[in-house]
Amino acid sequence: MPHAINISGLNKIYDNGFMALKDVHLTIERGEIFALLGPNGAGKTTLINTICGIVQPTQGSVEILGFNHITDYRKARANVGLVPQELATDAFETVWNTVSFSRGLFGKAKNPAYIEDVLKRLSLWDKKDAQIRHLSGGMKRRVMMAKALSHEPQVLFLDEPTAGVDVELRKSMWTQVRSLRETGITIILTTHYIEEAQEMADRVGIINKGSLMLTEDKNTLMRKMGKRQMIFMLREPIKDIPIGLAKYPLKLHDQDRLVLTYDADTESDISDVLDSLKSNGIRPKDIYSHQSSLEEIFIELVER
Repeated sequence: MPHAINISGLNKIYDNGFMALKDVHLTIERGEIFALLGPNGAGKTTLINTICGIVQPTQGSVEILGFNHITDYRKARANVGLVPQELATDAFETVWNTVSFSRGLFGKAKNPAYIEDVLKRLSLWDKKDAQIRHLSGGMKRRVMMAKALSHEPQVLFLDEPTAGVDVELRKSMWTQVRSLRETGITIILTTHYIEEAQEMADRVGIINKGSLMLTEDKNTLMRKMGKRQMIFMLREPIKDIPIGLAKYPLKLHDQDRLVLTYDADTESDISDVLDSLKSNGIRPKDIYSHQSSLEEIFIELVER
């Protein structure tokens, strides 16, 4: 069975000489949620638009479910749904007509039952007869998602799907995305909200300056590159770390906090550290721990 997406040696150089994509190789499996992360101008949207056939690559190949994006363009494109960043809809058309029209653009026969199912899954059914201009920004984004699903694609691209929506609606959309994955749809999303990727993605890719820096299983990435910290709040301030504690990677902050940092996948026995603190005359009044988030790992990688 072919991969959902298979990209090999993808380059994109614009007429002004700017290289937006540099030798990108990427495989995305069927049924996974893949998060593409990167700073502004990193090449996320260019990569998505190239896969979807909106931008022509300078070099390289893209296969969607085994169909080449150039030689089998129609079959490849028919398997893709795209929810762009911009809210582009006919303001005076109804939700039902807008979504139905998008299905027709792909030559699909009318299927009212399927359109009804899509609208219900996206909590739009009660708005099916409303004009787009009367909807909130969050509902307009759901309409864009319904349009992208109208022709029954197997791969769905979400380019900044929750940009500009409130926290409650964002979490609601996370739930809807997971329910789409349960139907077998492969989902690729770009997002500036790193917690969104941490919450939803199976795998993460980080792109910067047009180059794909890494792709990794989310949990494996956080285990391999994440850091854990044990913070000891001191009863009394100290000026220096006692020599007897030199064997531990401790740092003193503001004379009232000792911070022990170690790799997330390293086994740690805190009782040995506590015994050493006590024997060196230090009795913490409080202890708490912290583990690196995906956002902290992302920032470190991009800065590096």
